Amino acid sequence: MARPLAASADRPVRTDVLRNRERLLTAARAVFAEQGADASLYEVAKRAGLGTGTVYRHFPTREALLAAVLLDHFEALRVSAVSLTEARSPDEALTDWLQQFVSHLAEYRGLAMEVMPVLHDGVSSLSLACQNMRAAGAVLLSRAQRDGSIRADLSMSTLLKLINAIAVTAETVSSSEAHVLLDYLLDGLRRR
Repeated sequence: MARPLAASADRPVRTDVLRNRERLLTAARAVFAEQGADASLYEVAKRAGLGTGTVYRHFPTREALLAAVLLDHFEALRVSAVSLTEARSPDEALTDWLQQFVSHLAEYRGLAMEVMPVLHDGVSSLSLACQNMRAAGAVLLSRAQRDGSIRADLSMSTLLKLINAIAVTAETVSSSEAHVLLDYLLDGLRRR
């Protein structure tokens, strides 16, 4: 679900421009899945059958390309947070959502390291792209805190940093081991 390009008031976006953007996003997803989030933009352009200039016209930085690639992930996590709010207990909803978060970050090797420094700065492409997802997750955290199942002094920013650290570790261990680490973390964050 990539965001459409903005067109000027007097000129619609050309079809070939939209098609090239989609080719780049499809290629980036494949290259990042195979080579990791730090794969070269040249490889993305090559896979898309386009020049590197086209990559930079659509995505002026690697971070902008990552943000566009991750919009689907962030939207899926936002939607999941909303549905979990309605369907599960506060503790179960937060736990399920955090497991999904780790799984999404682990999809592209190196993604957690790329995301961690900018996720909370409020100005970078990645930070802006995930604001709605963070807000929906914050609702889950707040419910669990009001319910008394999670300690009240935990902020969403701190929680996401901790989860990001687990996602970094998940790149070197099995997904079941990553979920065990998440269980230990949540046990430590639960109110006694």
